[in-house]
Amino acid sequence: MSNPIKLNDTQRTEMISALKTYFDQEKDEQLGDLAAGLLLDFIIEELGPIFYNAGIEASYQFMNEKIEDLFGIQVRER
Repeated sequence: MSNPIKLNDTQRTEMISALKTYFDQEKDEQLGDLAAGLLLDFIIEELGPIFYNAGIEASYQFMNEKIEDLFGIQVRER
């Protein structure tokens, strides 16, 4: 399966900015646009699928609970 996580240009720019800010504030290191972009690519490719799959599983569990709720409101037949 290809990478299911796609970012638009605005999202990518904001995430690169967030990574640069994090490194500056927390690590006291300056991270350039290229390095931050490569780090973002790594996170998306290597860690993203884990978060993506966790979201799918959480959605599946949520939907199953809601389906069970539907069965709970069935009218009882006489």
